[in-house]
Amino acid sequence: MRIMIAATLILGLAQIQPVAAAETAKCAPVSEKEIAKLFDRWNTSLATLKPEAVVKNYSENSVLLATLANKPRLTHAERLEYFEHFLEKKPRGHIDSRDIKIGCNWAVDVGTYTFTLKDGSKVPARYTYTYEFENGQWLITSHHSSMMPEK
Repeated sequence: MRIMIAATLILGLAQIQPVAAAETAKCAPVSEKEIAKLFDRWNTSLATLKPEAVVKNYSENSVLLATLANKPRLTHAERLEYFEHFLEKKPRGHIDSRDIKIGCNWAVDVGTYTFTLKDGSKVPARYTYTYEFENGQWLITSHHSSMMPEK
């Protein structure tokens, strides 16, 4: 009987241990307002018209599923190539609606935005940005943007 109780206690503690380890992880403090400002940082980098400035916002292993491209951009070079062409349009983004969720060293910002291009045209789109806190900074780990399907 004592062996059974001891085994039950050990198994129970083994199941609790991963939760306790996760709870002791150091989480970077961040607010919804600070996460919202990450879009502003990205949008400001578009205004530089320098692809490298935009790509600095992305994690090395991030995924970009861009609004005006069919091909996923999985590497630094592919993201640079996309922004070289996208920046020729002199885009300026504006958030129309958003919802932000925050966890331990991650955040998700989803919503709708509209890009105004140099020719005055507007591109309404849906977006999802996922962020992770890496090496002391918040970086985009995935960015999905797609034009609105309905007029």
